[in-house]
Amino acid sequence: MKINRLLLLLLSVSLTSYAQKVKRIEPPNWWVGMHHNQVELLVYGDEIATYTPSINNESILLKEIKKTDNENYVFLTIDVSNAPVGFFKIDFTKKGKRNNFSVDYELKERKKDSKLRKGFDSSDAIYLITPDRFANADPSNDIVKGLHETKIDRKHDYARHGGDIKGITEHLDYISDMGFTAIWSTPVLENDMKESSYHGYAITDLYKPDPRFGTMEEYIDLATKSNKKGLKFIMDQVANHIGIEHWWMKDLPSKEWINYQNEFEKGELIVTNHRRSTNQDNYASKKDKDLMNAGWFVSAMPDLNQKNPLVANYLIQNSVWWVETLDLGGIRQDTYPYPDKDFMSNWAGAIMEEYPNFSIVGEEWSLNPLLVAYWQKGHINKDGYESNLTSTMDFPMQRAIVDALNEEEQWDTGFVKMYEGLANDFVYANPNNIMVFPDNHDMSRIFTQLNEDVVNTKMALGYVLALPRIAQIYYGTEVLLNDTAKPGDHGLIRTDFPGGWKGDKVNAFTGKGLSKDQLEMQSFMKKVLNYRKNSEAIHAGKTIHFAPENGVYVLFRLLENEIVTVILNKNEKVIELDLTRFEEIGLQGKTVKNIISDEEFSWDTSLKLNSKGITILTTKF
Repeated sequence: MKINRLLLLLLSVSLTSYAQKVKRIEPPNWWVGMHHNQVELLVYGDEIATYTPSINNESILLKEIKKTDNENYVFLTIDVSNAPVGFFKIDFTKKGKRNNFSVDYELKERKKDSKLRKGFDSSDAIYLITPDRFANADPSNDIVKGLHETKIDRKHDYARHGGDIKGITEHLDYISDMGFTAIWSTPVLENDMKESSYHGYAITDLYKPDPRFGTMEEYIDLATKSNKKGLKFIMDQVANHIGIEHWWMKDLPSKEWINYQNEFEKGELIVTNHRRSTNQDNYASKKDKDLMNAGWFVSAMPDLNQKNPLVANYLIQNSVWWVETLDLGGIRQDTYPYPDKDFMSNWAGAIMEEYPNFSIVGEEWSLNPLLVAYWQKGHINKDGYESNLTSTMDFPMQRAIVDALNEEEQWDTGFVKMYEGLANDFVYANPNNIMVFPDNHDMSRIFTQLNEDVVNTKMALGYVLALPRIAQIYYGTEVLLNDTAKPGDHGLIRTDFPGGWKGDKVNAFTGKGLSKDQLEMQSFMKKVLNYRKNSEAIHAGKTIHFAPENGVYVLFRLLENEIVTVILNKNEKVIELDLTRFEEIGLQGKTVKNIISDEEFSWDTSLKLNSKGITILTTKF
């Protein structure tokens, strides 16, 4: 018996040591029934490339073995087009060695109708959240031993504050009741950086959430419960770069895995010039183009080389893996113009081929509508480029709204900026699929941008929510969060949501401690958002607007019997608005309702506007 036990122990230790030869396989699993059925596995382990991999399974074909100059990596292309659900073995052998071993790989059953999943569109109002600053539901994960940053300090704008995945999950009712229809969370994947890890954009592991945010089970639970609540779940992804502490950086898979790799290994840092227009500029120098796309975003974020087919395929598969794992309703892609643009076209194309009704929005921070339009699917570009990207972000309109509301009314200033900004829609392939916003996690809060003018802020938000666009609102906008103390400071912009932490004196989830202005804004937003949620005219109706006159700008959304009227008024004194000017809309004699005050009246020849502000009327009630 003692001999048998000793043999079993030795066998157990031996098998464990063999399994440890493979430290990672990515993606960690795949699914049957996928369009992408030629899966390229990154296998990482000590001298793994010195072994010969094989698969002894009639349903699964090992099509190709790719090796790099690093013996710790091997890439296996596997055909799973005829594979059943379940595990199969990948064998690793080495001639003349007794330590041959196998690893199991799982093919899961795909969710029914996964291919047909619907992405976000102009019927959606998206709630953007920075998780570390939203709510801390699980203080036990605030500090995780073994990670670089192990401190919580809510008084420090750039430290971790402790918000987590559960904090979002526990407040889904609030988000839904406010009238939002989708959630976009900034990245929650592992960011094991030495400082400022809270924001999530320097990812150190592309296949697992940061434990300070929560577990994979909690992440999936958030997505599942969001979907059950009717809230589409949008994942923020980063194809351009990783964090300097990513596990790859300790043992890079190949000589051309990151851009300017040779220079990096010699201690030299080459940062991008951020000249995004080089992607379209007929006259741009090759040097400027190369530096824009290959330079590192910042010194802590190595730039991935998407021209390397192994990198490209890894990133595409990673995105598809998360769509399936989290049952996503969309992807937001960070720093969209920075990676190789041919790769970005292939990346978006691969995802849309897998999910034809899906949605992807890309960040192009440009105030030039021509540059924004270039990246949207269907736009006819002179260079023949097709992005396959369904949605871009409307930075031009955001700036136009702020300028219009801050400026005095003259021929070429004030509301005319909004009027002409919307007129630029002729350049877009599909304006309805562009995402508009009053602010986001990278710019000053709209309340700060509008000099803490509550009335102007209401006008901005009401206008944004009525436009023929996908709407996005940053968390806390509904209670006038601001960064006025240090305008533009990212740590302050991403301030804590009141009530998200135990002991908070102010609680925006319940209304406790909010000021009169905050309560009024929250109520205003709730009414507009919930009306928007069921307004077909706003979702898909015709848009007609009239040139600003005498400090008043009027916009209509129309679909069948529903007419939504948005009146923006800068006049401090009482004025009579001549309604005969809008005769073509067909409202004469119809009863309309103010969606904020619930007042009803008949549309006649004039309307008294008692004070500066926004009026939103509807024929649907």
